[in-house]
Amino acid sequence: MSKQTLHLPDPIHDGLARGWKVMDSPKDQADMKCDVVIVGTGAGGGISAELLSKAGLDVILVEEGMLKSSRDFKMREADAYPQLYQESAARKTKDKAINILQGRTVGGSTTINWTSSFRTPRATLEYWQNNFGLRDLTAESMSPYFLQAEQRLNISPWTPPPNENNDLLRRGAFKLGIPAMAIMRNVRSCWNLGYCGMGCPTNAKQSMLVTTLPFALDKGAHLITRSRAERYELKNGAVQALIVQPLDAKGLAPEGKPFRIRAKHYVLAGGAINSPALLMRSGAPDPHKRLGIRTFLHPVVICAALMDHPVEGFAGAPQTIYSDHFLETEPINGPMGYKLEAPPIHPVLFASTINGFGQLHADLMADFSKMHALLALMRDGFNPESPGGKVELGKTKQAVLDYPLNDFLWDAARRAFLTMAEIQFAAGAKTVYPVHELAGGYQSWGQAQAAIKALPLKPLLTRIVSAHVMGGCGMANTEKLGVTRPDGQHWQLNNLSVFDGSLFPTSIGANPQLSIYGLITRLAGNLASRLSNNPAPTLV
Repeated sequence: MSKQTLHLPDPIHDGLARGWKVMDSPKDQADMKCDVVIVGTGAGGGISAELLSKAGLDVILVEEGMLKSSRDFKMREADAYPQLYQESAARKTKDKAINILQGRTVGGSTTINWTSSFRTPRATLEYWQNNFGLRDLTAESMSPYFLQAEQRLNISPWTPPPNENNDLLRRGAFKLGIPAMAIMRNVRSCWNLGYCGMGCPTNAKQSMLVTTLPFALDKGAHLITRSRAERYELKNGAVQALIVQPLDAKGLAPEGKPFRIRAKHYVLAGGAINSPALLMRSGAPDPHKRLGIRTFLHPVVICAALMDHPVEGFAGAPQTIYSDHFLETEPINGPMGYKLEAPPIHPVLFASTINGFGQLHADLMADFSKMHALLALMRDGFNPESPGGKVELGKTKQAVLDYPLNDFLWDAARRAFLTMAEIQFAAGAKTVYPVHELAGGYQSWGQAQAAIKALPLKPLLTRIVSAHVMGGCGMANTEKLGVTRPDGQHWQLNNLSVFDGSLFPTSIGANPQLSIYGLITRLAGNLASRLSNNPAPTLV
């Protein structure tokens, strides 16, 4: 039965009909003025938009991607990746060794993520307190802000049974005595379809697209889409204007003349990689060479397995079971630990990730419905041997991330491959396939163990992916350690705040969306109070 037949509500269509102020790639736009201009509409930009507009401030949002709504989400990869992702879901690091999934649409990555929601781990916050002077970021002080976000976005335990792909992780871990638990999700009346990464066709996912952004637009905020924030004009330690460039029909090339937006305050929420790059294009002060460094990815390695029964990893909530055992059993500043999760399995994503080619690849795809997958999300940034990557500008001033892979990371990757293979065999796998170009299919744990220990772990041979980009505008209590202050304000620019995941001085060690929601609820609320001379607004 089609969505049109069911007449599901579309809050974007309804809002546009009510007269929202939305401009798509305005080609002859005169210069504009407002109280606050926000670059980016993802987790940081969306939360900021609601709180700042709730305080009565005049807000303009600038989004490079397009405005799509539930009626555009057809659960087809061929539609979703070009329309909703950075570089058609093929953004890569400088050496092409890591594939990065990031949103590029209204709502940013919140529109296309898999809904997994974790508060920032206490160990991560303690590390920030001890190493970056962020004394106020304790688990206790952040709890009210996480609670606001959880209530606003309906973040709660997922009570239906996990799909088979996730339950195999639970069963395999249980047999090995490894604890595995349920993941909280930001959904309401979820249909349990499993296509979250292509945009939610029922508006169950409580992304910025259907929550905070409609609130801000109903309050009178302006939204400018298919328009790139090119650079800030800077003078005397402050931003004077944001230069915005409209884009062509595909949202890729400049088209039409640029225009300026002048504001009292500027909020940068373009996401890690894009936020540092915008500051670089603007010639932002960087006296201690902190801008763009310490950019983290939670580098991910993957292990697939052929089961003797249908798994159908494309059906049902995509990520509902996890294990932190291999994070909690390693010191946070010791060997790199990793979080275990079960990703959704869709044809294009699977086919473009799994190793092999020719007949081997064809055989794997023929067994697609019986394939299981695990991922190990590696916690980078807590050890001197894990400094992360560095954002640079390419020849056309586009953002490029250089993320070198070293022996410290490869050690974690090998341990993770071994863990995932053992769990899959414990869950009943017939054959296990570590995602590595030289790996074969292994029919026993002993065979897999020997082979994995002998695999040469090198860039491009070992498939590494990431959907969690953090850092690059790290916050600290001194400008020698960070780009931004503990309140998110740029150390050298007095009317610019960074409100997104680029603030994180390390990775999180968990899927980061709730960490962004909670932190920006606190920071944007305080900014709204300062700019409006009123008490800080709340999300609930």
